[in-house]
Amino acid sequence: MRCPYCKYEDSKVIDSRASNEGRVVRRRRECLECTRRFTTKENVEESPIMVVKSDGRREVYDQEKLKRSLQIACTKRPISTSTLDEIVTKIENELRDKSHDEIQSREVGELIINYLRELDEVAYVRFASVYRNFQAKEEFLSELEELKNPKKDTQ
Repeated sequence: MRCPYCKYEDSKVIDSRASNEGRVVRRRRECLECTRRFTTKENVEESPIMVVKSDGRREVYDQEKLKRSLQIACTKRPISTSTLDEIVTKIENELRDKSHDEIQSREVGELIINYLRELDEVAYVRFASVYRNFQAKEEFLSELEELKNPKKDTQ
């Protein structure tokens, strides 16, 4: 690994740690020439996930688009950026664990809905109103009623 300081071509690994549920390895390195330390991250190269939209179009999964959607839903709510980052990571891991090259956009939306329902009811309703395309106040009120009185599983 090339040193970012002196550009020497060789370094030694001092410490390695897995992160992001084992999908990333963080390595602390020391340059063998200038002895300065630096950090590298090693990721598995995974094939891109294609999201199939409701009209049949396909687009590459975009982590930033997902994060923006969550940020908009959580505007002015007491939710930290790190919490949103964790949700994005969990959703992306769930998508990758399905081991499909393509995933329906509604599956991504349902994952978001499920996480927001647990996280914050206001953010959940904001996202649901756009995601489910509420056209009338009755649809909105129905969703609020469902939040207030969730259906019990009868199994």
